Amino acid sequence: MKRLPPLLLSLALAACAAPATKGPAVSQPVAIPYTSVGLERVVGADAASLTKLFGQPDADVREGAARKLQYSSGICVLDAYLYPKDGGEPRVTYVDAREPDGSAIDRASCVAALVRRDGGR
Repeated sequence: MKRLPPLLLSLALAACAAPATKGPAVSQPVAIPYTSVGLERVVGADAASLTKLFGQPDADVREGAARKLQYSSGICVLDAYLYPKDGGEPRVTYVDAREPDGSAIDRASCVAALVRRDGGR
């Protein structure tokens, strides 16, 4: 029993002398550059054109004159934001895309996947 305190002290000192180790690597979010390449069929389109291209939206949110149409598949979720200009019909001015879990995905790839989902109308 007399040997126990020196043994505990030795173990405690050994733990302090051990080299520091880094924790698990934390992955950083991947920035997806904003480009309109591959979005030609979407940017500038009206709601009827989007419905022809993708089918009925999974969500249709209106706030004042603005509108958001959301389309989803097992691959991605696409949000198309439509705003009127000069009193005209609302048209897509911005598109956002993500994987179903919220991870970043290329917007043009999402558009292509959604077009294939509905048979490329």
